[in-house]
Amino acid sequence: MALFSKKLGIDLGTTSVLVFLPGKGIVLNEPSVVAVSEEDNRILAIGSEAKDMIGKTPENIMAYRPMKDGVIADYKTTEAMLRYYIGKSLGKWNIIRPDVLISVPAGVTSTERRAVIEAAVKAGARNAYVVKEPILAAIGAGIPIHEPVGYMIVDIGGGTTDVAVISLGGIVASTSVKCAGNRIDAAIADYIKKTFNLAIGDKTAEDIKIQIGSAIPMDEELSMAIKGRDYVLGLPRSVEIKTNEIVKAIGRELREMIKAIKDVLQETPPELSSDIIDRGIIMTGGSSQLRNMPELVFRRTGVKATLAKDPIYCVVRGTGIALDHLDTYKKSIIAKR
Repeated sequence: MALFSKKLGIDLGTTSVLVFLPGKGIVLNEPSVVAVSEEDNRILAIGSEAKDMIGKTPENIMAYRPMKDGVIADYKTTEAMLRYYIGKSLGKWNIIRPDVLISVPAGVTSTERRAVIEAAVKAGARNAYVVKEPILAAIGAGIPIHEPVGYMIVDIGGGTTDVAVISLGGIVASTSVKCAGNRIDAAIADYIKKTFNLAIGDKTAEDIKIQIGSAIPMDEELSMAIKGRDYVLGLPRSVEIKTNEIVKAIGRELREMIKAIKDVLQETPPELSSDIIDRGIIMTGGSSQLRNMPELVFRRTGVKATLAKDPIYCVVRGTGIALDHLDTYKKSIIAKR
């Protein structure tokens, strides 16, 4: 076993952390949430346990996300979270410090990148490598990134939407916007507050998005009963909401994501543009699973878009493949410490 487990791939996302162990596959998929007690700043729970506490904690417990918009917002907590996940993935008997490969958004600054590497090393990694998310998403989606062919990848996660054109193993044009799944949830909650005078939590907003949300209006709408607290009376109340209301509610966020895609298409060299027209846009990341998202991209850009297989797992799978072939991907891997 010891020989086996010297490498780990981590998709360190704003909403969830996935860990890949070569030979084993994805060993962990938990929310990036940490619950901390206010009095002594002690960490009480990490991951799924902590997520269940969100919005339901007593005064003295705080459940929050140490990653914001794809980058580390709270260093100490991120380190503790990484240590917990690395330990959990390797099992408690493992004494060998692993080499860890971590995903970072395409628009990450060198300071933010260093923070990720440092947090990983402090959390028990022997070496830490960071690779930009679009490259990993492309590898995980099965795109042959080393060919002299342009591919466009759109990775929509919880905190960021990363758009990149990849050719010859590197990023030719890219952008990263801080508008993704979480902003869609917030827009839904906001709409329900304004329209129905009803307060709902993040989790309910996310459920609405998953169950009835869509990127374009639908002829046959889905509907859902939502429960929340009435702002005026302060009492619980439930209302019925339909798909096309949600489409309207999240319009601004969708426009921002589409703009990011258009911006990158405009920066793309003409030779690669023709490749992209031929091959289409590949969509990865959890939030790209919003109903009809590829269709919206196609309508707004004229380029056909397809959802990668298991979009949530593309990045973490990419880390696993990159770990197996570190030398092949040396060019796209940003150095260790």
